[in-house]
Amino acid sequence: MKNLINIKYWIFDLDNTLYSGQTKVFSEVDKKMSAFISRKMSVDLIKAKEIQKKYFYEYGTTLSGLMKQDDIDPHEFLEFVHDIDISWLPKDIKLKEELIKIKEKKYIFTNGSHAHVKNVTKQLGIDGLFDGAFDIVDANFVPKPHADPYKKIIKKFNIDPSKSILIEDIAHNLEQAKKIGMKTCWLENEEAFAKKDANKPYIDYKIKSLPSFLQEINILKAA
Repeated sequence: MKNLINIKYWIFDLDNTLYSGQTKVFSEVDKKMSAFISRKMSVDLIKAKEIQKKYFYEYGTTLSGLMKQDDIDPHEFLEFVHDIDISWLPKDIKLKEELIKIKEKKYIFTNGSHAHVKNVTKQLGIDGLFDGAFDIVDANFVPKPHADPYKKIIKKFNIDPSKSILIEDIAHNLEQAKKIGMKTCWLENEEAFAKKDANKPYIDYKIKSLPSFLQEINILKAA
């Protein structure tokens, strides 16, 4: 853990990482995806869910499948599915305190949209604490875990991978990060797709709580 005190670039996934997966925020997005597909394809919600998950597993994101198979406008999709009310999500005071203590560069790396980043971080009370965000539009709609968005975020923010760490709840999204020289940290997630590669050698750290992990690092840095 001590070697993390020299990290200069902290890169965070958004969904189920900056907030706990137990909050079920992403389930709201998930419902909107099903509704979008149901409306666009004139199918019931059960069939829409089947299509949604099929595309997710085959293409990395539901949106990628919709673009490739159904010529869906990605901007229309993103605007619809991320228009969610999460006013019930509580502020994360501990996370805010620990992020403030990290004086190095901090970025968000998401398969979602900038609007979703803004909505979530504002509700958590951590908006304004990051040096930038890289979303699916920045990635030209090529999602993690494909290699291209990892290269693009490095170029966009002039990141040195050897001095970076990526924190993610989906284990296989960490493989490309490790390949390009980043440290990797898996935030435990009990969803089958998220944990199926949790024991792979490309994962350096496993944690149960992001605020507690950051607190531990900040204590080491202050010692």
